[in-house]
Formats: sequence, C-alpha cells, structure tokens
Amino acid sequence: MADIIMTAPWRLAAVQMVAGKVKKPGKRGRKPAKIDLKAKLERSRQSARECRARKKLRYQYLEELVSSKERAICALREELEMYKQWCSAMDQGKIPSEIKALLTGDEQKTPHHGGGGTKSSKSNKNSGQG
Repeated sequence: MADIIMTAPWRLAAVQMVAGKVKKPGKRGRKPAKIDLKAKLERSRQSARECRARKKLRYQYLEELVSSKERAICALREELEMYKQWCSAMDQGKIPSEIKALLTGDEQKTPHHGGGGTKSSKSNKNSGQG
C-alpha cells in the first residue's frame, strides 16, 4: 500500500509538489515594477484633473435639470391658477370663453393662458391629424 500522509487541510495549500520538488509558499501576484516616481505623480495629477472635469459636468447636468424642473413647476402653477379662476367664474354662473372654445372644438383659435403643459401638446397632436 502507498503511504498516506495525514496533514491538516490548511497545510495542504501551503506545501505543493512541483516536479518532485517541494515548493514553499512565497509572495504571490505581480512583483512591483520600478515605476518612475515622476511618471506616477503625473498620472495621479491627470487622474485628478479628469475626476474634477467629470464632477463639473455632473454638476452642470444637475443644475440644468433643476432649472428645467423649476420652469415646469412655474408653468404648472400658472395653469393651476388659470383653472382656479375658471372655477371661481363658473361658481358665479359665468362660463369663461376658453371653456366655451374647448366645448365647441375651437381650441386652436383661442390663445392659451397656461404657457405650455398638457393643453398645448394636445392641440399640437390634434392639428397634425386633420
């Protein structure tokens, strides 16, 4: 029978047989190359410049996004105010001319007070279908 050497499992990884010779564990991975310190420093500076440029672009994008959302909010507030005025006029028994135009289908002839929003996009869709 062959000789069986009983060892702990964690020791099996530590000692390997390579071509009949026992290879002891050493440092693994790549050996650090002798990198020129100036080149390494310049790479670090370049990386920092690129990082700052990316950060600047990200902040510009976010600022544009915020300003577009603020414009949309203003437009929606104006539209809400217009609807409030329409409701108060209808509560007094008056029908605003804009609502009359909407009911009769003359939406394109009346100017919009809202300044955008869903009404203008609907009128643009309807104008292309006729």
